[in-house]
Amino acid sequence: MAEQFEEHLARAHVFVSGRVQGVNFRWYTQRKAQELGLTGWVRNLWDGRVEAVFEGEEGAVRRVVGWCHVGAPSSRVDRVEAQHEEPTGEFSRFRITW
Repeated sequence: MAEQFEEHLARAHVFVSGRVQGVNFRWYTQRKAQELGLTGWVRNLWDGRVEAVFEGEEGAVRRVVGWCHVGAPSSRVDRVEAQHEEPTGEFSRFRITW
């Protein structure tokens, strides 16, 4: 009999500061989230930060939050604030939003 493993879902609400706008940060974030099978969204904020919500398998959420500390190739990440929240299952895919 095959053993079944319970999938632990997670959600992170992330704010990234630094040189993260105008350097394709949102596109790279979307690509990384999709690669990891995550849902949610990413957007630029008026104050120069990038905001994102990631939802999916707990390990994948941890990996993408870790990736946010490095960011896109031409970005400079100064600070990452991540708040862990209860997953809602409200997203069907990961998208760039405004």
